[in-house]
Amino acid sequence: MATSLPSEDDASGGIVAEINITPLTDVFLVLLIIFMVTSSVIANTGKSVDLPEAAEASTTPPQAVNVTMAADGTVEVNGRAIQLENLRGHLEAVLAEAEDKMVILRGDKTVVLERAVYVLDQAQLAGAEGFAIATTRVKER
Repeated sequence: MATSLPSEDDASGGIVAEINITPLTDVFLVLLIIFMVTSSVIANTGKSVDLPEAAEASTTPPQAVNVTMAADGTVEVNGRAIQLENLRGHLEAVLAEAEDKMVILRGDKTVVLERAVYVLDQAQLAGAEGFAIATTRVKER
């Protein structure tokens, strides 16, 4: 009994090598949706604070601890809302884990100086080695 190899004319016996891109497209669309949702959540974290203006600006380390004081009196440490009475305890915990022992005060420009000094005092008592006050650049008029 003789067997013959499939020829070019015989389409039924050859190997079909096609890539099915439907599952690949589904995976990419799911990843795109996940990316869009997480990026909008990350962009909207933290309070919206109207920072004071300054002509000079310097960069601060990104690993610094951020303390945000909003105009309505709320205080956040690295985006987590806390009570002002518990500020020192939260700062001690965060500074213990921080690589850079620097505190950046992001205070609304309507915040009373007394409250800002209180926050910086609590940060120093908690072990902060440096301080910075976040500002925005002066708008050209």
